[in-house]
Amino acid sequence: MSESTTPEITAEKQTMDILEIMSILPHRYPFLLIDRVVEMERKQRIVAIKNVTMNEPHFTGHFPDYPIMPGVLQVEAMAQAGGALLLTEIPDRADKLMVFTGIEEAKFRRPVTPGDQLRIEVTVLNWRSRAVKMAGVITVDGKPVSEATITCQLVPRPRKTEAAAEPQA
Repeated sequence: MSESTTPEITAEKQTMDILEIMSILPHRYPFLLIDRVVEMERKQRIVAIKNVTMNEPHFTGHFPDYPIMPGVLQVEAMAQAGGALLLTEIPDRADKLMVFTGIEEAKFRRPVTPGDQLRIEVTVLNWRSRAVKMAGVITVDGKPVSEATITCQLVPRPRKTEAAAEPQA
């Protein structure tokens, strides 16, 4: 750990706690969808954990009498896990964002409900300096609940001064 409050994350690290994840990903509550990284192989694969709880805001409306985690959030959790892997390789990651460029072959096999622990495994299919294609699979208790192939790209992160200078719509 460096002297600052931001943990030093290197490509060699194989696990991450929530503070380390937050030092890499720009997401915050309620949209940070991974809680821990339990395995990581540089440029190859990552396994993250998400603990699903009833007090997540999407459950108030999806659905009030039968809370189910939306599939789109499951795909986002896969992308965030992949982003954590990708961004450990980027020295100037504070100046970059990882954005979706494609979602293919998404399948949802079982409902995800409060109390479930998601095991999110993402495997790199194609790695380029600014883009990556990944296969993600989420399991609960060893049973597949969702899967998707995701492509993402690194783009420059807008600076607050740039965003403030843009006219408001």
